[in-house]
Amino acid sequence: MQAFLDNWHQAAITTLGLFWMAFWAFGLGYLISSMIQVFVTRERMKKSMGQAGAKSVGLASFFGFISSSCSFAALATTRALFAKGAGLVPSLAFLLASTNLVIELGIVIAVFLSWQFVVGEYLGGVLLILLMWLLVRLTVPDKLVKKARERAREAEGGGDGDEDIPDWKKLIQSRKGWRRVANRYVMEWHMVWKDVTVGFTVAGIIAVFVPKSFFQSLFVGAGEPDPAFWEVLLQCLVGPVAAFFTFIGSMGNIPLAAVLFDNGVAFAGIMAFIFSDLVVLPVLRIQAQYYGWKMALYILGVFLVILVSSALMLHYGFAFFDLLPSHDSVKKMADREFFKVDYTLFLNLLFAAVGVFFLIWRWRDKGLPGLKTDSLSERILLALATLAITWLVIGTLLPV
Repeated sequence: MQAFLDNWHQAAITTLGLFWMAFWAFGLGYLISSMIQVFVTRERMKKSMGQAGAKSVGLASFFGFISSSCSFAALATTRALFAKGAGLVPSLAFLLASTNLVIELGIVIAVFLSWQFVVGEYLGGVLLILLMWLLVRLTVPDKLVKKARERAREAEGGGDGDEDIPDWKKLIQSRKGWRRVANRYVMEWHMVWKDVTVGFTVAGIIAVFVPKSFFQSLFVGAGEPDPAFWEVLLQCLVGPVAAFFTFIGSMGNIPLAAVLFDNGVAFAGIMAFIFSDLVVLPVLRIQAQYYGWKMALYILGVFLVILVSSALMLHYGFAFFDLLPSHDSVKKMADREFFKVDYTLFLNLLFAAVGVFFLIWRWRDKGLPGLKTDSLSERILLALATLAITWLVIGTLLPV
């Protein structure tokens, strides 16, 4: 029993340490994202996204890059773009870019993993878009797109909610513009805090409680210096299958990805796991509500094919140039010293001050945002986040 309590305490401290390492990265990423979302409106995006062509796909990818990394917010924006007339390929390009090419995700990956994973994330995001474009052009029936657009327009209802705003140069110099940035910043945290809480807690638990032998059984070939192709392929398939039944978004998955890499999972398996935030069960359910089950399952199939293909291409492309990350290049969880006086401390203090300032501004302007309980998945996620917080508080206070 004492061993369990000691591990519980260590798991809680590991979770808090992981979040401590990443807090400034979240803050910086969401500050940049909030500024861009305020000064580049959705209306401007919609005017630039027509049917599938190099210009439309390129602009959709760019707008996705500067948009939010929260998959659920990206799903709503994608539906709005598609309902307003954007082609299916540009709409899906926006969705993929907004969850794989965003700035804050790369920053968090750099904190927990190595530069190869950052390059893999952005290069893989481009590969995902190109492969999706090719696969959709070859396979999608026009009738399916037509029915999905009709369903999306019904789900969209009236308007897109964008307000008329002045030129961005005037907005960036105004109090009104920065008040919107503060509101957007608070809402970014509001959208992801449950995913982040659950994700970091799960990562801490797995890092302490789950033995390495489990990962070697689940991810065949994990721990081997040069796994065979079929082993790498199986790891690419296991990654999205494991992610499918989670409620954790991409930002919450990164510390867990670091734990998997710590336990010997290959580069391809890690990338497939990170890419899988759009094939999880809640996303499938939301897509079905927006477009109907046929289109939702079609998109799921397309995303599974392209994420496995992209992960394999990245793995063997990096291997060809002898750039695969070594498992020794990433510091083991057990060897990390989380709390010390270094740049992390000062950056965390800075972004904690920014967060408190923006939160007070939002509170005085609009009040605090309420808890989202409008769907079953949100209620389940809220319950899991509450359990995670309880686990962390008790575990942290346990005597050692």
